[in-house]
Amino acid sequence: MRPARQPSVEQIERTKPSVTPTGEPMIGRIPVLDVHPLVDCGRRPAKAVTGETFRVSATVFREGHDAVGANVVLRDPAGRPGPWTPMRELAPGTDRWGADVTPDSEGRWTYAVEAWGDPITTWRHHARIKVPAGIDAELTLVEGADLHERAATGVPGNDGRATVLDAVDALRDTSRPIAARLAAALTPEVTAVLERHPLREPVTATRPLPLLVERRRALFGSWYEFFPRSEGAVVEEGRPPVSGTLRTAAQRLPAIAAMGFDVVYLPPIHPIGESFRKGPNNSLTAGPHDVGSPWAIGSAAGGHDAIHPDLGTFEDFDRFVAGARELRLEVALDFALQCSPDHPWVKEHPEWFHHRADGSIAHAENPPKKYQDIYPIAFDADMGGIVEETVRVLRLWMGHGVRIFRVDNPHTKPVVFWEKVIGEINRTDPDVLFLAEAFTRPAMMHTLAKIGFQQSYTYFTWRNGKEELTDYLTELSGDAASYMRPNFFVNTPDILHAYLQHGGRHAFEVRAVLAATLSPTWGVYAGYELCENTPVRPGSEEYLDSEKYQLRPRDWAAAERTGATIAPLITELNRLRRRHPALQELRNLRFHHSDNPSIIVYSKHCAHPYADTVLTVVNLDPHHTHEATVSLNLTELGLTPAQASGAELFPVRDELTGETYHWGRDNYVRLEPGRAAAPAHILSLRPSSPTGGSPNHDRQ
Repeated sequence: MRPARQPSVEQIERTKPSVTPTGEPMIGRIPVLDVHPLVDCGRRPAKAVTGETFRVSATVFREGHDAVGANVVLRDPAGRPGPWTPMRELAPGTDRWGADVTPDSEGRWTYAVEAWGDPITTWRHHARIKVPAGIDAELTLVEGADLHERAATGVPGNDGRATVLDAVDALRDTSRPIAARLAAALTPEVTAVLERHPLREPVTATRPLPLLVERRRALFGSWYEFFPRSEGAVVEEGRPPVSGTLRTAAQRLPAIAAMGFDVVYLPPIHPIGESFRKGPNNSLTAGPHDVGSPWAIGSAAGGHDAIHPDLGTFEDFDRFVAGARELRLEVALDFALQCSPDHPWVKEHPEWFHHRADGSIAHAENPPKKYQDIYPIAFDADMGGIVEETVRVLRLWMGHGVRIFRVDNPHTKPVVFWEKVIGEINRTDPDVLFLAEAFTRPAMMHTLAKIGFQQSYTYFTWRNGKEELTDYLTELSGDAASYMRPNFFVNTPDILHAYLQHGGRHAFEVRAVLAATLSPTWGVYAGYELCENTPVRPGSEEYLDSEKYQLRPRDWAAAERTGATIAPLITELNRLRRRHPALQELRNLRFHHSDNPSIIVYSKHCAHPYADTVLTVVNLDPHHTHEATVSLNLTELGLTPAQASGAELFPVRDELTGETYHWGRDNYVRLEPGRAAAPAHILSLRPSSPTGGSPNHDRQ
């Protein structure tokens, strides 16, 4: 669509708000209020990724009864305006206007709202009343001719100017009947031209607001976490354990890729301290062959810029990254800014650590948990030096192919520290992504997202009921989605929720379906596909024989032979996520009603790159069969007018079973735990492509 006629600089300047005696900007000639998205009053950028559609909205009105219009001005990093994007009133009588926009390249964009008087729409409203009633009919038509003539000056000659000028001639042609003169100005052809090129008098423009557009992996991806030292490890009774290596770990990559994952996330691979090393199950006393926790970083072999000798060399790491890349896998590396007592920094920079009254360095703790093998960093003594060293370490790993970092416990470090670090990295390398592993208070989680983290862990693990899932996901997909992108990990080495401990295989299936279809980014920690669910003790969320403290090789082949794995379901979920662009978005999530508190229903619809709708129905109870009547909000599903009105049924295909049903507004469902191939209904309402094919739509 061509850009609309732009007002002159002078015209916009005249409508810019003046300043009140207290220094506040005055209201504009056409008031424009409450622009969304708006992050920290516009001081920080809203976020999107390439190809992501999001809504810009504002409250727009004016005095009296004259019509107003509004549009969004989206400018790319070079300052070029995008296509004309008209706004519409979202609900009649609310004065709330909105338009969907889609940035198509990475970089720092801006968006603004222009609100304007719409004299032709005002005239049309009056003319339709006055002319048939014979009230100032001739004067009304002359006024309409003048307005259309002014409008024609802003219409390109090849885009309908002649159509508008024909209307001008008809309005002024006194030889024709008055009704015919009016009708000539109200034709669909004239209306279409003026919708593309409206007469805008006057115009009020808001200030440009910042928009950061990042690569698609910041929004969409499937993550798989595993410990390299466990893959290929040899653990035999009575003999010292033998660690796996980066080379043996690389042998697991084809299976991970075959399950459809996009990102392989590795916990720390650095040397591990000897002092206060933890034993199995977090015991305080380690035996001579205990391997310790990878998060206790640093020994005589090096610190954050080194690889544990048992794992191999940088050459092995480079080979691992290259092998992953060949399988279309990105490698994400854990960045845990903490040290064991043996880390080189402890001697080189003792001022970087907290010292207690007796002169000893304070270890980390989260009462009642104690981490005697870890020293946290004290930032205020030398913030600049710690920032410089952190950036150096990150750039070292970036030089070895790492473009994603999962940051351990960023909420225990100053926010301004991360703002400096991420800002410096993204200044030169905007494709590098940071995931905040911050299970903490909402204010901290949201602020970390605003200052630079591209993704965040969430409370998803602890949201298992219908009401709490609906409330939380409504929050995440609403205003928060303009700056915070959730990564739904179904489990982590630290977190085995009670729902998984007691729900059996079906609980693992349910949580996988929820994570993979609710959020555009989700992840699993190795062993999830085997439904590992034994806690270290009743009431604990820690795993028994946690891989954080010991080697844990798994017999993947035996699990596949015996069917003791949900890998086929995970594979299918990732296939559907690549196939359906609707599942690759966050802001398009909508919930629907069911009359059973154990049945949750939600949909995702998108129009680009093609119309696609996915409707998901899940039984949240892992123990019992449930039935429900599902009542759909049909306007959210991208249906035809007849289908959206409820006059026609529409076909839905269950992507997990291949069955096709015909649904309408109200539909009966029955979901039974243990159905071999279908723990839920994942229903597609559109073919996979305009031609009915099923291309891969993983738009990175």
